[in-house]
Amino acid sequence: MRFILGFILIAILHLQTGYACTNLIVTRGASTNGSTMLGYTNDAEYIYRIFTRSAMDYPAGDSVEFTSRYGIKGKIAQVRHTYGIIGFHMNEYQVAIGETTFTGRLELWNKSAFLEYWHLMELALLRAKTAREAIKVITDLVEQYGYASEGESISIIDPNEAWILEIVGTGTGGKGAVWVAMRIPDGAVSAHANRARIGEFPLNDPQNCLYSKNVIRFATEKGYYDPKKDGVFRFNDVYCPATPATLRYCETRVWSMFRRAAPSLNLSPDYHRGVKGAERYPLWIFPDKPLGLQDVFELLRDHYEGTPFDLTVGVAAGPFGNPNRNRPLQWKADTLTCAWERPISTFNTAFSFVAQARNQLPNEIGGVVWFGVDDTWFTCYFPIYCHNASVPHAFASGSLRKFSWESAWWVFNIVSNYANLRFSDISAEVRQKQSEIESVFLVRQDSIENMALNLQYKDRVNFLTDYSTACGDFVVDQWRNLALYLFTKYNDGYVKDATGVPVEAGYPVDYYNKVIEFEGVERYSLPEDFQVKHQPY
Repeated sequence: MRFILGFILIAILHLQTGYACTNLIVTRGASTNGSTMLGYTNDAEYIYRIFTRSAMDYPAGDSVEFTSRYGIKGKIAQVRHTYGIIGFHMNEYQVAIGETTFTGRLELWNKSAFLEYWHLMELALLRAKTAREAIKVITDLVEQYGYASEGESISIIDPNEAWILEIVGTGTGGKGAVWVAMRIPDGAVSAHANRARIGEFPLNDPQNCLYSKNVIRFATEKGYYDPKKDGVFRFNDVYCPATPATLRYCETRVWSMFRRAAPSLNLSPDYHRGVKGAERYPLWIFPDKPLGLQDVFELLRDHYEGTPFDLTVGVAAGPFGNPNRNRPLQWKADTLTCAWERPISTFNTAFSFVAQARNQLPNEIGGVVWFGVDDTWFTCYFPIYCHNASVPHAFASGSLRKFSWESAWWVFNIVSNYANLRFSDISAEVRQKQSEIESVFLVRQDSIENMALNLQYKDRVNFLTDYSTACGDFVVDQWRNLALYLFTKYNDGYVKDATGVPVEAGYPVDYYNKVIEFEGVERYSLPEDFQVKHQPY
């Protein structure tokens, strides 16, 4: 018997948060160089240790055992051959996968089943050579064994196509699942963030849309949909009904990625603010210009800067424009329920990645996971190729219970958390370092890959493994030095100048004015003849 263990940490993650990720899909025709790309943020307070798993062969009649988060165990038949994978991100055929939980109707959560969504994601990578095959792997498995999770939106890409699969259960003791999958048209970008995004879908276009046989019938039987009165069947309206809270929490992130990828659309914020009758955001848009890797990195780095929802301004941001808000994001004020905005960049992120798949290159070169830990705003992405034999030690180690300079997650967290003390100033320095390093990696990519092309397969894999390891080690080493530099420069409210002399930095003028406005000038004003010749420590 074989046990698949790769997603134990994901199970732990889900128990801690369960409702907190963001996905961005860029099709080949929407990219600058023919790449299909998937951006994925995994937002939770835990340490994920990235891993590799080689392709393997199994004897006939073998099985695989799984356990749900509720302790339900079950076995499925093992296939004769599984493919190599990098984490639960990408396999050796450049198939990459991501997800966001939309929960949906809680009564459809089948807690008597054993296959969770993270099991299905890993199984798809282990068994599929294309995105379409991955959809079939997942949907065939739930048809036979059931589906144990709440509603999920799953992004799946390969070098040629990009899809979104949305899936919900059929309730405790139910069979199978209810699902629909849509192909994102070439030249378009799509996004989802904890809410089902597929609405109306074609029933007779298998090249672009796949769905379960029960998708409409089940909703009708449950009373979620009446074809005589409800008009066009929309998957998200039926299985994930919107509320003002979910629109604000989820659709704001989609709106912000879309508005930056295609400013010409001038998308209104009304829908994510819950304005009645507001126009919904489409499942996909066509960007104003093709997107490169750096563009995708930046689309994942956002606190709604420059919009009415900008988290870097206002009283809550403090004197230095800190966009991070401690959870919970909702609280009570007298009789009102209030909430902070939920941005794409959050300091609660465990890791994120941008998967890049390219059909013009051999799989071992074309498939890259640009990986980073901690907040997308402060992380530094480095490349891991999909056939790599190993990953950098710092990204495969660490414990949430104990700080360690050997763990990339802790090194990046010490920098990002320290930045919260004087965000506007320290953030600028971190972002400069981030830009410098990522730019070097991106500039070198073509030359590194051309060198790899001139090698035989085994040497190619070793070369790219060594290169990725060097990149990851370099990033962590630079961040260790950055942490010490920042702690030395910004200390005790002083900022050291170029010569190393501590200088009284004070607060921005706007902040002084806000203090006076809220607390009154009388509290801080001094007599006109008050003079200080020397202020001792």
